Amino acid sequence: QAHLVESGGGSVQAGGSLRLSCKASGSTYSSNFIGWFRQVPGKEREGVAAIYTGSSSKFYSTSVKGRFTITQDNAANTVYLQMTDLQPEETAMYYCAALGTTSTPAIEALGLMRQCLDWHIYKVWGQGTQVTVSS
Repeated sequence: QAHLVESGGGSVQAGGSLRLSCKASGSTYSSNFIGWFRQVPGKEREGVAAIYTGSSSKFYSTSVKGRFTITQDNAANTVYLQMTDLQPEETAMYYCAALGTTSTPAIEALGLMRQCLDWHIYKVWGQGTQVTVSS
């Protein structure tokens, strides 16, 4: 059963840091795109960062590049999002998602990297973890 579980959200002051975790089942984790997305009620879901676990290729939205870091721990089947210098505008529910329930071959992954911050292509979603940044 493919599944993802997020954790690590909480409340921080502006300028603070949090590390989010996304633990995946083995079939979901291996050679797959794992993305982090955030959403505020009434606003479009936004891609934040993504990683292709087969090659550790990493992608970031322009708004978080330089402040957020996505990493993988293969032994734990876990993808992390280290967030630093958080801003109040980044208060949101943060979700992790997997592109599919099975592995994506590297040659196919190359053609998907352009889209990997687009939430529409992801099929498996976690329950979300709330991040609140106060000023």
